[in-house]
Amino acid sequence: MSRNLVIALPKGRIQEESMKIFEKIGFGCEEMFSGSRKLIFHLPQQPVTFTIVRAQDVPTYVHHGAADIGICGKDTLEESTCELYEPLDLGFGGCDVVVAEPEGFSRQHPGYNGTTIGTKMVNVAERFFANKGVDVEIIKLYGSIELAPLVKLAHRVVDIVETGETLRQNGLVVKETIFHSTCRVIVNRNSMKNRHRQIESVLEQMHQQL
Repeated sequence: MSRNLVIALPKGRIQEESMKIFEKIGFGCEEMFSGSRKLIFHLPQQPVTFTIVRAQDVPTYVHHGAADIGICGKDTLEESTCELYEPLDLGFGGCDVVVAEPEGFSRQHPGYNGTTIGTKMVNVAERFFANKGVDVEIIKLYGSIELAPLVKLAHRVVDIVETGETLRQNGLVVKETIFHSTCRVIVNRNSMKNRHRQIESVLEQMHQQL
């Protein structure tokens, strides 16, 4: 008897939006939203198990086979170094990954060479500036990214922007958009090979709900 199909979800808004789709294809799980602190949910009527993990860990769980399928933002996927299939764009959770700077900074320093960049998205930033052929110093941060230019820790930041309000309140403006991010379905490569029919069926049903 084959094991359940394991789907990794990040806790929070992406989890809630994803489950709206899964409910429509028969993978609903009321227990998940009953206040339970469980991290693993087995569906009694379907050969499916949901695991709840930290958003940044979804690609890792899928890459190493602890989950067959995962849902994560394109920003999380781009920051990850995991090799995965990305067969479906779910369209929600939209945001932009941008380079931002203090208003007016580019009038004195229009280029990137010799500047410092504060970000939690080190891999994304390194690839972006390497592709431009510019030399920058990247400083790894874990939160309050917008603070870095205000206290002279960094000249600019690479950050995730939804409405732009946080940037505006801190006197920052977007210099350049690196990419637009939405939530994606990711699939383990071995799982796609060994459970192809089952996974393709799930993907097709999800696609029909978009």
